[in-house]
Amino acid sequence: MKIGFIGLGNMGAPMAANLAAAGHDVTGFDLAAPVPEGVTAADSAAEAAAGRDVAITMLPNGDILRHVAAEIVPAMEPGAVFLDCSTVDVDSARAVADMAEAAGLRPLDAPVSGGISGAAAGTLTFMVGGAEDAFAEARPLFDIMGQKAVHCGPSGNGQAAKICNNMILGATMIVTCEAFALADRLGLERQAMYDVVSTSSGQSWSMTTYCPAPGIGPTSPADNGYTPGFAADLMLKDLRLAQQAAETADADTPIGRAALNLYAQFVEAEDGAGKDFSAMLPRFESRRRG
Repeated sequence: MKIGFIGLGNMGAPMAANLAAAGHDVTGFDLAAPVPEGVTAADSAAEAAAGRDVAITMLPNGDILRHVAAEIVPAMEPGAVFLDCSTVDVDSARAVADMAEAAGLRPLDAPVSGGISGAAAGTLTFMVGGAEDAFAEARPLFDIMGQKAVHCGPSGNGQAAKICNNMILGATMIVTCEAFALADRLGLERQAMYDVVSTSSGQSWSMTTYCPAPGIGPTSPADNGYTPGFAADLMLKDLRLAQQAAETADADTPIGRAALNLYAQFVEAEDGAGKDFSAMLPRFESRRRG
């Protein structure tokens, strides 16, 4: 396929490179980041998207997505797929989808899970909203960039799935870190706690796949000084998106709101900025009840 890729940062660059390495004709644009090997550089987002079968965006937030969409939609040919892989608010995703549909394009919102390592390895999971035919056309690209793509329904539902998933993830990581800190105070060795919880009813992805305790379970950012695999700053962003959606939908999410407040304190008032989201564990280690 002829693919335009706009947004070549930590996630977009390896995704675009994987598409190019698989033999696709990829043209890319980013305001600051370099174009990866195998990708042809464009001078603007509109140039990257013009005449392409698929235009892919990987952008920081909804406002930037709306701005870029206003630039590239008029440059794209009717029938082309506009595939947005950013994590943004549901309202922005649906507004951009409406803009694309009005121009005869086929929009998909397809945020990802798997982080920078998943983008590099081509093992991302895509949560996709949009029409079935557009999803089917993009499916071979999902298979290159990731290991799983789930069609979640109409436009905006990909974003809805992402923020619901990450609200669960943020909350379970916090309580996993709390539990390790409590176990320390009670004299329970971390390995013993892991061996019990990882095979019992308290099991979760945060415990068994991404354990926040160094030297316990599979290798995780905790074993690398909490250098981010998924930054606390990004978890804070996703939890804010979840609460924004909850407010719009009039949904009661008290645990999600509590998780947001804790990550906001960790990132903005403590030392969590630039650390992995599992660095909540050393935070709780040093705190007392109160």
